[in-house]
Parts: sequence; C-alpha cells; structure tokens
Amino acid sequence: MEFDLDKIVREIRSFEGITRKNPIGSILEEFNTEMISSPDIEATFGEDAAVISHGDDLLLIAADGIWERLMNADPRWAGYCAVLVNIHDIAAMGGKPVGMVDVLSFNSKKTCTLVIEGMRDAVKKFDVPILGGHLHPDTPYNILDIAILGIAKKGCVILSNSAEAGDVIIMACDLEGRVHPSSNLNWDSTTLRDKDVLKEQINAMRVLGEAHLVHAGKDISNPGLLGTIGMMIEVSGKGAIVDMRRIPKPEGVDMIQWLKMYPGMGFVVAAEERHTSKVIEVFEDHYLSAAEIGVVEEGTIFSITDGEKTVKLFDFSQDRITGIKG
Repeated sequence: MEFDLDKIVREIRSFEGITRKNPIGSILEEFNTEMISSPDIEATFGEDAAVISHGDDLLLIAADGIWERLMNADPRWAGYCAVLVNIHDIAAMGGKPVGMVDVLSFNSKKTCTLVIEGMRDAVKKFDVPILGGHLHPDTPYNILDIAILGIAKKGCVILSNSAEAGDVIIMACDLEGRVHPSSNLNWDSTTLRDKDVLKEQINAMRVLGEAHLVHAGKDISNPGLLGTIGMMIEVSGKGAIVDMRRIPKPEGVDMIQWLKMYPGMGFVVAAEERHTSKVIEVFEDHYLSAAEIGVVEEGTIFSITDGEKTVKLFDFSQDRITGIKG
C-alpha cells in the first residue's frame, strides 16, 4: 500500500477531533493548583481518568460529553456512545468500571426517548449501570454528558504521561465491525459482539496493568489513532515515530478515514521491547488485533514514515494537541 504522507499530515493536523482538544491546556492554566492539591490525588489532567487513593484501592473518575452534531444525527447512537466512551476511559487506565451518572439536556421528548434507549442498550451490553443524574427538559439544544466511577488496584493503574524513550508503541483494536451508518468516523464493533467478548476486551488493559507490562496507555478516542498517540507522548514529554505500513486496518476502509475514526474498541500502549510479544498476546487473547506500529523517542518530534520517507506530524516544542506537557 502506498501512502501520501504529506496529505496525511495535512488531514490530521486540521482534523476537528484534534483541534477541538487545543483549548484544554489554556483552560488548565486558569485553575489554581491548590484546588487539586491533596496527598490522595495521584493523577489529574492529561489522563483518561483522575486517580484518587482510597484505602487499598484507587478510585478512577472520568467524564465525557457527546457532540451535538451526533446527537442530532442519531440520538440513540449518541446515547450508546456516551456510555461506551466513559467505559473506555476507565478500561484504558487498567480499571474496572463501577457505575455512571448523566446530565441530559434536550428540546424534544422524542430525542430524550431515543437517547435513553441508546444508553440502555449500552448498559445492557457492558453491565455497567447508570445510577442517577440530572435533567434539563427545556433547553434549545440536545446534549448528553456522562461521568463514571471505576476502581483499580494500587500500583497497577496505566497512566498516559509515563511513556519512555525506546518504548514500542502497540495498537490494539477490534477489526471486526462496520462503519456506522450514522457517522463515517465511527467504527462500530461493539454492537456486533456478545457481552462475554466485550467483557474480555474491556479487561485487556487491566491484565496489562496488573502484570506491569506497559509504561503508558490510552484508549483511542475522538482525535483518532495518531491524535491519541500524540496526546500520550505530548503529556509524557517525548517524541515518536509511527510506521504507517504496520497499522492494523479493516479491509475496504480508507487509511485517512481510519486514522480519524473512533474505533469501537481500541487502545494504544507504550511498552519495553522485551514485553511486546506478551502485550500483543494479551490483547489477542482478549479478542483484539494488535501490532507494533512505532517507537517512542527522545525529543519533541512526532513523525510518520512509510519505510522510505519520513515526515513530521507535530513538533511539541511549537505545536499542541492539548498543551499539557510532561
């Protein structure tokens, strides 16, 4: 397969899934650090979930919102995805999802009904309950936000900011699925899988964390594959190179489209080379395709290559995705 690396760089740098992350660092600067200083807080901004020490365990807390664009296009799918992305955030940290609360704002009863149906579908799939929340029944817009609580063993959480130079970057995802009919940037695998398989997929990162096989990791989210890797190395204060030839991809899906997609189930991790075979084995044992696709490097340059040509995607000494730097 041939790759137009320059086109990929243009498409990814201007991709809305990435550019919408840009204000995060500036917003963080407005926070007084004393507001989040506590000996019990182990991780905050830049991670998929905040980490709080609690007895012999770690509490994981995350929240996600759904674009109004998706809400208007397919409210039921939006409700499903709102649950899915929150579960992913906890799973990415090596945690077990416990329960969720939601804030639903809508301007029609039909929209409300469809959103709730989608949330219900996902709750049944993943066995993670919605326990309460808040309702705005008279807004001029349709918005859904969900917060989630998870739990992890102390010493076993997987952070984003701890990738090390020389680590191998491994991508894992479920290639069995479809492009969702309501969004060409949503790869839908989870609605086609049974509950037992989904539980195994969600548990993959927990197994890796408890075995201490990876230095860092994230779930592949709205910024897509390269955007997610970029966030991981940006907050780790590192650079990276990714080989486009090695990226697992469903047949028939355009590479640039795939790079921008939110996969139904997908993660990236950074691991020592001596652990890569075992990491891939764990992912494959949990019904996820996995491959080595790159290397973490010293410096600030994030590049992509096709084996013959290498081009710069981001230079984090000048560029930002979130602006949160290690």
